[in-house]
Formats: sequence, C-alpha cells, structure tokens
Amino acid sequence: MFYQKSKNVLKQQGLAASKKLGQNFLVHKHTAEQIADLAGLCKEDTVLEVGVGLGALTGPLAANAGQVIGLEMDSGIIRLHEEKKDLPDNVRLLHQDVLTADFQALAENYGRLKIVANLPYSISSPFLFKLIEHSELIDFAVVMLQKELAARLLAQPGTKEYGAPTVLLAACANIKLLLEIGPEEFHPQPKVDSLLVRLSFQPMPERVQRLGAFDRQLLKRIVSAAFGQRRKTLFNGLAAAALASKEDLAACIAAAKLPPAVRAEQLRLEDFVCLARAMTNSPNQL
Repeated sequence: MFYQKSKNVLKQQGLAASKKLGQNFLVHKHTAEQIADLAGLCKEDTVLEVGVGLGALTGPLAANAGQVIGLEMDSGIIRLHEEKKDLPDNVRLLHQDVLTADFQALAENYGRLKIVANLPYSISSPFLFKLIEHSELIDFAVVMLQKELAARLLAQPGTKEYGAPTVLLAACANIKLLLEIGPEEFHPQPKVDSLLVRLSFQPMPERVQRLGAFDRQLLKRIVSAAFGQRRKTLFNGLAAAALASKEDLAACIAAAKLPPAVRAEQLRLEDFVCLARAMTNSPNQL
C-alpha cells in the first residue's frame, strides 16, 4: 500500500510528520488521482501546488497539467525529493511558506494562478484570507479543508457558522464542495474529516456582478470589524474598531437602511456592500 510506502520513505530519510507544521500526508493514490481530475487541469495549465509532501498528489497533477510549481516549507521534504529525484520533470519545487509567498510575482511569472492545496488545517483560515486578498490574481483554488470549516463557507445568515470568511468569499468566488475525505486517507491520520472545496474566482460570480462596483478593501475592513465583535451590535462593533466616528457610523447604517441594533451574523453580503457604499459616500470617511 502507498500508506506503508510513505511511512518507509519517511523512516529511510530520517523524517517524520511534523506536528509543528501540522503535516498530514495524503497517502492513497486513487484519492490523489481523483483530486487531480476534479481540479480540471489541461496541458496548457501551470498549477501551483501548496504542500507537496511526499508527492502523492504532485504526480497526478503533473500528468494532467503542463507544469507544477510546488510550494513546500519543509526543508527535509525538499531534500528528500532532490535526492531521490522522484518527481516528474515538469515539477519545480520552491522552498516557501505559502502565507508569505509573493502571489503577485508568481502570477507575473506563470499567469493567473490555478491552485491545488493540501495544507495544514492550522493555516486554513489565514490561507483563505490570502486568497481573498489576491482574488484578482487567481482563476481557482481547489483546497482541502477541515469539514467543519468548509461548511462555514456556505453558511447562511443567522447561523453560528456564518462569519467573515463566508461573506468575503461570497464577494469574490463561487464555492463548490467536491469530495469528502476520511482520516484514513492521510498519514498520520487527523482526528477530523476533510472536504475538498473548489473556489472559483474567474469568471466573477454573477451575484457579485449584479452588485456593481464597491470598495473591496473597505468591505473587508467592515466585515472583519463586525465579526471581530460579533456579540455586539453592528454599530458597537464598528465603533470599537474606530472605522469612523459614532455619529458618522450611525448615519451610514441608517443610509444603508439597516436596523440600528442589527448584528453582523444577520446581514447578507448585499447588506454589507450597501454599508460599504454608504461609508464611501460619507463626507467624513476615514
């Protein structure tokens, strides 16, 4: 089995899955091939793989795409592949942390980004926010997430799962759940189930096109501040973040036709966009 082979490879190289890095290596060949197929790549594509690990997914991606750029922050894993020369010729490894990687430079070198990521669950949220921040550079991202987090991305207003990532991703991407994957597909086995999710940034979702132009950076500030104080009313949460004076905030909330005591989790994307427009049009906008 590929599972036992993976354990043997790590042992032979004096390596082990790092708890600090949150490593859970994908070890089942069939699942890796299924993920690569679901990514929908073609020979003209360059794909950015985040978290190369032992290369279980890298091989199928390389078979489907023209080129694979693999980001891997574990120097031991990089050394393993360099010594064994076990990756296809169209794979280029970069010793980088995806959270600090320069997406602008990568897009300039390889075109709009097509991303496939099996990354540690501990960095899932900051990784999603990085995708949101650079959405204009990305065609799509196929991402392995903890099942609970993946469900939050499609949560509805008024639920406890509904939060800042839900709103901000809805403002730039279509979200599709692709595949549920159990702990037995990994080494070591995580204590949670996983979901493979496709985030499609291009073409821009129709619901976002219908919203028209709005200040995306301001929307991000509003949403982050509102959910950062989600037990407070929208007004008190934004006031605590000092986005504007209390007088201006009250006027903007009224201009957006929102109830004075509304809370962040009750608002739809459209409501947040209306508020962002009201704040943009405020004469005292920060």
